[in-house]
Amino acid sequence: MLLRFITALLLLALVACSSSAPSPTPTLLALESKGQIVFKNYCSNCHSTSSETVIVGPSLVGIATRGGDRIEGMDAQAYIRDSILNPNAYTVDSFPESIMPLNMKDALSSEDLDAVVAYLLTLK
Repeated sequence: MLLRFITALLLLALVACSSSAPSPTPTLLALESKGQIVFKNYCSNCHSTSSETVIVGPSLVGIATRGGDRIEGMDAQAYIRDSILNPNAYTVDSFPESIMPLNMKDALSSEDLDAVVAYLLTLK
């Protein structure tokens, strides 16, 4: 009887530790964490980080991957930075030009800009 109890307990432990357990959320570096706060304060009213949600501007899910393919010769980091500083330079299809505020370069400090770009580069 004790052997059956121990066997059942071991089986439960194996099931609990199976690969169906959710994978841990990636940990953000300090700069990326600061960027997430900047994003929430300045960007999240218009941009979503969910693929199913469009608020005003395009969802930014996958921007770290897509950004490097948008403009020839420009990597994702440069594309994201330039899109914030010069929002009318590159517009996403089906979104009107001048929808993004033109004053983001004045609203964000250089540290905040670096931080939000670092955070957006985590959105793969």
